[in-house]
Amino acid sequence: MRSLLFLFLSPVLFAAQPNVLILFSDDHGSADLGCQGSKDIPTPNIDSLAKNGVRCTQAYISSCMCSPSRAGLLTGRSQSRFGHEINWEGRDDSGLRGLPVTEKTLADHLKAEGYRTGCVGKWHLGDVAKFHPKQRGFDEYFGHIGGSHDYFASKDGGKGGTYPLEGWDGKPFEFENDYLTDINGRAACEFIRKGNAAKPWFLYVAFNAPHGPLQASEKYLSRFAGIADEKRRTYAAMVSALDDAVGAILGELKARGMEDNTLIFFLSDNGGPLDRNGSLNTPLSGEKGFMLEGGIRTPYLVQWKAKLPAGKVYEEPVSSLDIAATAIEAAAESRTGFQPVPNELKTRSTLDGVNLIPYFTGEKEGRPHEVLYWRMTARGIWAIRMGDWKLVTHNGWHDLPVAKPKPRLINLASDPGELHDLSEKEPAKLAELQNAYNAWAATLPEPLWSTDVSPEAVKARQNRVKRQKMEK
Repeated sequence: MRSLLFLFLSPVLFAAQPNVLILFSDDHGSADLGCQGSKDIPTPNIDSLAKNGVRCTQAYISSCMCSPSRAGLLTGRSQSRFGHEINWEGRDDSGLRGLPVTEKTLADHLKAEGYRTGCVGKWHLGDVAKFHPKQRGFDEYFGHIGGSHDYFASKDGGKGGTYPLEGWDGKPFEFENDYLTDINGRAACEFIRKGNAAKPWFLYVAFNAPHGPLQASEKYLSRFAGIADEKRRTYAAMVSALDDAVGAILGELKARGMEDNTLIFFLSDNGGPLDRNGSLNTPLSGEKGFMLEGGIRTPYLVQWKAKLPAGKVYEEPVSSLDIAATAIEAAAESRTGFQPVPNELKTRSTLDGVNLIPYFTGEKEGRPHEVLYWRMTARGIWAIRMGDWKLVTHNGWHDLPVAKPKPRLINLASDPGELHDLSEKEPAKLAELQNAYNAWAATLPEPLWSTDVSPEAVKARQNRVKRQKMEK
């Protein structure tokens, strides 16, 4: 009787905190998954997350570009709040560019909850020691610090510097006759295997795929012999490798009995860059680098078999900023018996995201977000979504920012392709969204850097556009 009473009165000791797994692809077209409608790139393993969990049809990343979107994802705060709005060109050893050390990451928060924390793959949040994953809440790290990496070589000389692949021991991980996506998948499985079954873990797997360079092994290329376009064929092979790696990770969870109580997210860091890697964002307009839907809307799948319904399609707007809030609250609620402590309440008050679990289960109705905001000052682009209305500005990849770009007013409910500007027909709605955006922007600091619009960067983009036109 005494032992039964102890069990009843001790939910803190016996509640099982979920493992948290983020699977993050890179430059992945929103249409390039089977569950998103793709016909030429089968992705059965990634699709299984939709089958066994929730697929969000209006899901947004917090930026249209690699580094700032990662800053938003890992902090749960709009990166504009701390000036991390854009990538930088080349390797930066100045210590000025990277995720500010004043910001706490999801790894920091979950580590405080007793989690073992690990990061695999692309970091792209700062090149010097103070920005290293092991200084940002992660106990263990395997991957590359820069913005991209060769898929067949241990070291990559692109992006203005050399980024060796770093092993779990902190030393360069040498490989040949292997493939980076496969290596990252195996590293993720190794992290899961190494853990203590009694201790929850958080694993952030940031794949380089299908970001350039466009490289695929024959193993994957042979699956797509029917795709005539070489760029699309290589891209498809890279996505297929990604799907295999996800399958290996999910298989590891199942083999270790962790499948049911692992909260899993799958999404991309921005929309596909179309001609640059052969991706598709159909039927959305725009691409990576734009605040149009094709640049900021992403596949977004969530599985937690112990808690969430299977096969649910969720059609309200959600954000990558919600992942931190969802994971932190899932961990806290399991530990405290649904009684948040003051430190947890303080943490939640600083986050821009919300806990999505009650919305997915039906405990809460309505939209998780009535308003979402985006800003990239260096390129002169921004957007706000309020309900079904969106106000958006954008420049081309090779354009310098203009002082006052003309915003376009879109009704996404009737025009998801953003083809029709309703600014003249709906002046009151235009003013409402403009005023709301201005009020939010007035609370933000100046960006910490803006090197992506240096003359060199602009010239490089102009040359790239010229080459693409010549290839066509």
